[in-house]
Parts: sequence; structure tokens; C-alpha cells
Amino acid sequence: MRTLYDKIWERHIVHREPGRPTLLYIDLHLIHEVTSPQAFDGLRSNGRRVRRPDLTFATVDHAIPTLNRSLPFPDKVAWNQVETLRRNCSEFGIRLFDLDRIEQGIVHVLGPEQGMTQPGLTIVCGDSHTSTHGAFGALAFGIGTTEVEHVLATQTLPQTKADNLRVNVEGDLPFGVTAKDLILAVINRIGTNGGTGCVIEYTGKAIRSLSMEGRMTVCNMSIEAGARAGMIAPDDTTFDYLEGRPFAPKGENWERAVDHWRSLQSDPDAVYDRTVEIDAGELAPFVTWGTSPEMSVMVTEAVPEPAMGRDEASYIKALEYMGLEPSQPIEGIVIDRAFIGSCTNARIEDLRDAARVARGYRVASGVNAMVVPGSMQIKLQAEQEGLAEIFVEAGFEWRDAGCSMCLAMNDDVLGEGERCASTSNRNFEGRQGRGGRTHLVSPSMAAAAAIAGHLVDVRNWKFRS
Repeated sequence: MRTLYDKIWERHIVHREPGRPTLLYIDLHLIHEVTSPQAFDGLRSNGRRVRRPDLTFATVDHAIPTLNRSLPFPDKVAWNQVETLRRNCSEFGIRLFDLDRIEQGIVHVLGPEQGMTQPGLTIVCGDSHTSTHGAFGALAFGIGTTEVEHVLATQTLPQTKADNLRVNVEGDLPFGVTAKDLILAVINRIGTNGGTGCVIEYTGKAIRSLSMEGRMTVCNMSIEAGARAGMIAPDDTTFDYLEGRPFAPKGENWERAVDHWRSLQSDPDAVYDRTVEIDAGELAPFVTWGTSPEMSVMVTEAVPEPAMGRDEASYIKALEYMGLEPSQPIEGIVIDRAFIGSCTNARIEDLRDAARVARGYRVASGVNAMVVPGSMQIKLQAEQEGLAEIFVEAGFEWRDAGCSMCLAMNDDVLGEGERCASTSNRNFEGRQGRGGRTHLVSPSMAAAAAIAGHLVDVRNWKFRS
């Protein structure tokens, strides 16, 4: 009667006693340039070493520029963060996927792409969207800087067990509806606090039909529903994605691994603390209109009246910040920028979806649109497939890998009052730049908005060959 979460939790218990958090063993620790410096300083000040440097991997992604990566960066803070990570990794014997490596990319793209992310593992990173890795049937969650130091020093972490929340999505996703729309619909349904204190397991036909890229998008935004983590049980789609990747098991080890991974399913009679049922057939492309991921509607709908919201005061504040009026149709809202990227939607499948929309068109006058691949390896693949050429011919900026405009921590930021159709995961006030206004959408919806100059329903798009 155990869930997938229960099984992985129990396999990783190092120590437990009544009334105290359980000490868990951590299989994989991912770090980047922003949340790790103080952790390494803590190790030095206490005379400690990294207990398992072979289980920690580093990359640079948050603060780096995506246009000119020649060093040093004009931004001295970003440059110092990268240099500090380099020194720390060299001193403590940690593998770093630096700017000169083809593997370099967003930390939550790098792990799966290289086969580090595997079913049944416990995975942590000093980044809230570590939940992405749960798409592989791993228990993955973000941690704070103090916890980063604890994992570096001990390869363990004290944790309190969460509740089990099942989100069951049955049926088939309609044409034009993507994994991004699915997870926005879930958050719209349960709210940004709906998963608080829980680990979400996503089940159902619609989830099983998703590619690994789609599953990663869903789990990535579990944190936006307040959940500790999101998980999807592994299956043949998972194994096909992982086979042959650099850090995946090889030969007989692969066969043994798959045999074990197949057991990582919730028991048929597993007990969940709560279950949410969603009919995939009722979904449409979603667009956020406010300053929280739960503030969304289907693209065919209008900006809601404040009285319809969960919190009238916050809805009124969001409308004022976003410069929108109640009952204003979503289609037709004019944009200034379009951003296709982030750890939510910067994988090769996402770029293919956007390129299908952009083929044969031009970005609208007055719109600045950019495409930022999730890793340099994805960038190379997109160039080899001709996707980059489609974007460039359409007037999109083609960038190097990095977190980019997902967060205002690098050169790619929104200006005051600029409105952006974005494939990222957060639309908070100032998230993409002070005074910037963010509408979260799927890659195909972002590409269509860039070309139309306003938000549109991609289901009505006239694709060109």
C-alpha cells in the first residue's frame, strides 16, 4: 500500500527517531554559481571536505550572459560568481561543466540530458525547480544554502516527510494543448498553495502520453503549486530517453537498472492523502494574466473580474500591475517581448514546437523575440536540425544556453512596463525585470504571439511548410 514517494523515501533513510526530521541519503547533488559560494565558505571555516565529490556536479547558468560569453563579463557580480564557482570546484574536486563545455546548460536541463538524473534517486539542488527531475521517478527538491553545505559535508539531509497528493489526468490532450498548458491548468485548479506540504504524483493516460520533455515541464512547475516535489513513475518512455546517455548505466548494469526501475510504481492499493481528478479533454491553451501562476485562464477567455478570484485584493493589485482590465479578452493583448527558454521549456522538443509556428513568418514590428536553448548541446542539435535557421530568418534572436530572461539575474531583462509572452515558470512582479509584465505560455503560444504581436490561440494558426 505504498506510493512511489513512500518507496523512495524509505530506501533512503539513514536515521530516524520520533519527533525529529528523518535523515535521508542524497544520491545526486547539483550546484550552480548563485547558491553555492556561502556553502563552500562554510566548509572552509569548519575545516570540512566534500564527502562525496563524485556525486556532486556543477554548471554555470543563472547569471551568465547569453549573447557574448567572452570573459570577463561586463557584469562584475556575475563574473565573480562564475570565478568563485570555478575556484571552489577546483579546490574541492567537483566536476564543473563550464562555459567552454558542450554540456554546459541550465542545471535542470543538464542533469537529465547527461543521464545523471535516474529513477529512484534522491536529487537536490540549491534551486526551487529541482522538482523537474521528478519526471524520471526520482525524489527531487530544492534546498537552501545552509542545506547545500550540509549535503556537501555529509551527503545527507534532514527532512520531514510530506503528504501524498495524486493528480490524475485522464483522457487525451486536444490538438494544440501541451504539457505547459496541462500544468498551468493544474495550478489554476488547486492554487499556488494546493500542494503545500505534499509531494505530487502525476498519473493517468494524459501523463503517460507525454514525452520526457513534457513530463519535465509538468514536474518543473510543481513547486508553483506549493508542492515539495513532483513525480511521475518511470516507464519505457523514461528508459528510452536515458539509454545511451553519458552517465546512464551501461551493458549488464543497464539491464539490472531497468529491472529495478520497473518496480518503482505506486502499489495498486496505495493510499494517497488527497486526489485531484482532471479531464485532459476539457483543456485548452492557458495564459497567465496576473502575477501568480494560478492567475490564468484559457486563451479563449477574458481577464476575470476580481470578485471571481480567490483573493479579491490580490487580484485587483495584479490587474493594476499588469495594466489589464476585467473582461478584457486574452487574445489581442499586445506584447513587447517574447521569450522561449528556461528550465521549463528550453529542450529540443520545445524548440521544435516553436519553430513549426515560426516557419515562414516574421516577428511583428516592435516585438523583440529571443530563443535561448537549455544547453549548448541542445543549441548544437537545433542548429543541425535547421531550427536555428528558421528562428533567425523569422527575426528571433538566437542565443547561447543559460537561464536568461527567466529571472532578472543576467543581461536579459524586461524594461519597465514591457509585456512578455514567456515560456518560463514564474510571473511574479519584477521576476523578469523591474516593472516587467509576464504572461506564461507554451513555446508554440509564445512563438505565435511574437509573430502576431499579441496573444493568440495557436490552435487557429496557419502553419507554413
